[in-house]
Amino acid sequence: MDPVQAFQTLDLRAGRIVRAEPNEQARTPAYKLWIDFGELGEKQSSAQITDLYRPDDLEGRLIIAAVNLGPRRIAGFESQVLVLGLPDEDGRVVLLEPERTVPVGGRVH
Repeated sequence: MDPVQAFQTLDLRAGRIVRAEPNEQARTPAYKLWIDFGELGEKQSSAQITDLYRPDDLEGRLIIAAVNLGPRRIAGFESQVLVLGLPDEDGRVVLLEPERTVPVGGRVH
């Protein structure tokens, strides 16, 4: 598979976090997120991003997520999408987000 085909197999979309709360059952601190992806509907994600973000910081934030990897049950919560981030110099996850407002559900090209 060539690199373009490999990239196109991932479905990366912009979404807006509409709700965030601690996942009390998680062994590693994590949040339960509900994310609006426009036409794709609302999806859930479990994200280990508690070092840099509080639930109030997350609600309303645009993020980028992989939406076609299939669901996984994480600490009693169905995580349907993978929210993307990068580690900073201390290993804390920094969310990937569009630099400008874009429509929710928009696909990364």
